[in-house]
Amino acid sequence: MKLNIVSGRDMCKILEKIEFKKVHQVGSHVRYIHSDGRKTVVPVHSNEMLGRGLINEILKQVKLSRDEYEKLRLKI
Repeated sequence: MKLNIVSGRDMCKILEKIEFKKVHQVGSHVRYIHSDGRKTVVPVHSNEMLGRGLINEILKQVKLSRDEYEKLRLKI
């Protein structure tokens, strides 16, 4: 299954739906952390789309499966 791409802003919305909190932002890079210790950084460059490799890396860091990602992506 090919991974669907989203913008940085949409990725932030997905992370916030699964209870990640925005803890820091430097320029266009937003840092998120979860209460259980998982963390990641999302680049938000206006409405520019994230690459598939970067989305895959973020999903690994937050331990989110592709299926769960797709369900959340469709709800934003």
